[in-house]
Parts: sequence; structure tokens; C-alpha cells
Amino acid sequence: MSETDHEISRRELIVSSAFVPLAALTASAQNAETALTPAQIKTLAAFVERLIPGDELGPSAAEAGAHVYIDRALAGPNAGEKQAFVEGLASLDAFAKSSQDAAFADLPPEKRDALIAAMERGTAAGFTNAPQFFSRLRRLTLEGMFGDPYYGGNRNFAGWDLIRYPGPRLAVSADEQRMDKLPAPNRRSAYGPQYGR
Repeated sequence: MSETDHEISRRELIVSSAFVPLAALTASAQNAETALTPAQIKTLAAFVERLIPGDELGPSAAEAGAHVYIDRALAGPNAGEKQAFVEGLASLDAFAKSSQDAAFADLPPEKRDALIAAMERGTAAGFTNAPQFFSRLRRLTLEGMFGDPYYGGNRNFAGWDLIRYPGPRLAVSADEQRMDKLPAPNRRSAYGPQYGR
């Protein structure tokens, strides 16, 4: 074999390196492993349900599976954040028990809202880093509510329906670009029709 048989062109290297992260993200998104315990998931679901509550316009973030998205992210690409989330959820429950004599998930909605507001303001007694935990959890809840259903959230395209996002399309006709009417939703994940339901 000659030395040129082992050489890789720059183009081949760039193309192959571009697909490695995509393949890793795709594999982790499909991985249905969980990072959190059932009790932690219950607390997380109660929290995201209050950030985006259900109403006549659509379901809550919990009903749309935002907590599933967060749990899967903590088991995969966000695994480095798992310990901080476990500690944050424990601090949230401890704060709820010390101020309301009940676990966070067992409180009525108005009391959960008051505790979340205290976290956001940084006035949650004994809960260090509460504003940072609130901000990160809020961000991940939004990702889970409005991201592609492939990643575990936005169940039944609830988030996309709420903001009237029609979904990804390869091409858009002139009729679909008209400003006087909304485009029909295609209710399809970028990864295929089997995701999101």
C-alpha cells in the first residue's frame, strides 16, 4: 500500500466530523433512560406545570411532557447538570416542607406559585442558588414545551399548536406564504411523523 492510500482528504474529514455530533445527539435523544427518580420527576412535573399551566388555549408544560424532555436531557447531553438538578429539586422540596409543611408536588397550585415566585426573587429561605436554579429550569421547560417532539417534550405538538408554528417543511408554496391566513400545521417532527404523539 502506498502512503496516499491512508490519507484522508480535508473534505472527508470535515464531512465526517460534522456528522459525529449529530449522530451522538440523535442517539441520546432516542435514549429513553431516565436520570431522575420517580419522586424527583413528580416534583419536576409539578414545577413545570406551574410555569406553563394548562388553560383553554392548551395543555400545561407537564401535560406536554416538558419534564420528560428535561429528564432525558439530564440522562444524555446535559448529564453534567444532573447533580445540580438533584440538589435543586431536594432544596425545593425542603423549602416547601419548611414553609408549607408539605412536599412541593403535594401543594395546591397557588402555594406552588408563591414558592416559585420566592425562588425567582431569591427570597426562598435556606434555598441557596434558587434564582439560578429557577432560571435554568425555566429555560429547559421552554425547550421541552416548544422544541421538536423527537426529544421527549411537546407531546402531540401542543407547544407548536399554542404558538401556531406549522412545523418544519422542506418547501413552502406561494399559497402557504400568504399573510392573510395561517399555514396549516403539518404536525410532523423533523425526524419523522412517528415522533410527538
